[in-house]
Amino acid sequence: MSWARTALLKASQSQWLRERAPRYPFVRRNVARFMPGESADDALAAVRALAAKNIGAVLTALGENVTSRAEATHETDLYRSLLTQISEQNLAAEISVKLTHLGLDLDENFCFDNLLSLIAITPSSRTTWIDMEQSPYVDRTLHIYRRARQSGANVGVCLQAYLRRTEADLRPLLPLGGAIRLVKGAYNEPTDVAFPRKSDVDANFFKLTQLMLSTDARSPASPAHLRAAIATHDRKLIQKILDWAQQEGITKTELEFQMLYGIQRAEQLRLANLGCKSVVLVAFGSFWFPWYMRRLAERPANLLFLLRNLLT
Repeated sequence: MSWARTALLKASQSQWLRERAPRYPFVRRNVARFMPGESADDALAAVRALAAKNIGAVLTALGENVTSRAEATHETDLYRSLLTQISEQNLAAEISVKLTHLGLDLDENFCFDNLLSLIAITPSSRTTWIDMEQSPYVDRTLHIYRRARQSGANVGVCLQAYLRRTEADLRPLLPLGGAIRLVKGAYNEPTDVAFPRKSDVDANFFKLTQLMLSTDARSPASPAHLRAAIATHDRKLIQKILDWAQQEGITKTELEFQMLYGIQRAEQLRLANLGCKSVVLVAFGSFWFPWYMRRLAERPANLLFLLRNLLT
């Protein structure tokens, strides 16, 4: 299904499709599987429903690559309002932001200040997550993450296992502590940048997980204690990690798995019932088409769901 993944990733970059596809009811029906709604209230309602199942949440407002400071400020204010509601309602939720949504394309220091303003009102027991975007943004994203960690901020960053460079990026980050979310990756990258074969991505994902869960990285007694979030929907890979962790004497309560809203719901609940920390990424907003195409590309079998909706 590599052809399907390539086609979906190209579709995610099409402005023509982004403007027209959301008009079709069957597309909107299908995307409802992956997000509870377009408003922040919809997302917060999903957080409460997940909490009833002992599942945590990370909230993200859809959008990227803003073109003005006013847009970046608006998005920062949206997240600030979201954090206020999370705190007032005492919800088990965190936020995850794209730096291009906060103005990275405009000015790095402006973006960094916007990020710090969010971290400043995030409870100390919670993490502010930084999403990873396409490969040209990796260096700048990691630079901002390091700056935030050096200031003592409780911040996390996402790394993508399909990028060939990621192991070299991960190793020097481990002594910084903080938090790292490991995903497979969902952008259209050239083969000299990203592994094209699923088996290679899976092998790298497992290797990187082992590094993140090494004794030094995960020890609460270590000043560089790392919060490792394993973000995959691949049940075989999850079980492989569970089996390896058991062999290494890592308890289930030390493991955190993150998944997307609406995908592998039974597995999310199973992991929570096992005693693992189970967390769901809940997306909201009107700018959902590129994100939605990337979600389909992560698991092209979801195309069957789309086709069923097309025929009903």
